[in-house]
Amino acid sequence: MAAALALVAVILAGAVLPLWSALPQYKKKITDRCFHHSECYSGCCLMDLESRGAFCAPRARITMICLPQTKGATNIICPCQVGLTCISKDLMCARRCHMI
Repeated sequence: MAAALALVAVILAGAVLPLWSALPQYKKKITDRCFHHSECYSGCCLMDLESRGAFCAPRARITMICLPQTKGATNIICPCQVGLTCISKDLMCARRCHMI
């Protein structure tokens, strides 16, 4: 009886464990500490110069200063929200999020 239960447990584990990796991983919310932008639900891990760490931050909204893309593990400025494009309308001004 115990051997049969052990066999069923092994079969179920073999069927369930491969599916486990397909499940979405837990993403951190805004203000949670992070090491890489992929950890954050927003996709932006912003450097915190005061604490020498980083935290998850929201993406830039319309007319906010932005970066065109995420490079490396952490950012000093976040990229734009979905639907916005990070462009500079004036060569003397920083890039900002705009709808195109």
